[in-house]
Amino acid sequence: MARSPTRGAAGCNSTAVRSVRYWLMKSEPGECSIDDALAAPGATVPWTGVRNYQARNFLRDEMHVGDGVLFYHSSCAQPGIAGIAEVASKPYPDPTQFEPKSEYFDAGSKAKDPRWFLVDVRALRKTRLVSIAELRAEEKLADLLILRRGNRLSITPVSAEHWRLITRRIVTRAAPAA
Repeated sequence: MARSPTRGAAGCNSTAVRSVRYWLMKSEPGECSIDDALAAPGATVPWTGVRNYQARNFLRDEMHVGDGVLFYHSSCAQPGIAGIAEVASKPYPDPTQFEPKSEYFDAGSKAKDPRWFLVDVRALRKTRLVSIAELRAEEKLADLLILRRGNRLSITPVSAEHWRLITRRIVTRAAPAA
């Protein structure tokens, strides 16, 4: 368990016990693949470009350093979980929202009141690809958010039970025959 500071009613700092949380974070491999993340200094990359309010709120309000991440390749020929990572920083403003030449520029976002945030993500290891079909085939993962019809969020929470099932699958099973 990780400890995170909290503020009591009187504004005093106290230490509360907070369980590690788990996330599935999608990235297009052409923008940042698990290999790119592993090759980055410290195997750490800023998770830029989140432009959905619900995904932003997960990132800004609920993610903490040390949380587990399933690094998911999306919008590619073979989408699926491609690696294991962890949240490596507290949330901070995404600088791409202020860069007019960036595809993530947001003219309505102001430096004093940023709209979009990011965290740094540290890649821990590349895994065999766990495809969306393989995830769907596991009955115990039926309520995994990424498997819900119409879900297009780039960041979704993953329960501790789902995390254990998926990471166990990665380690103990070979990919199914095509």
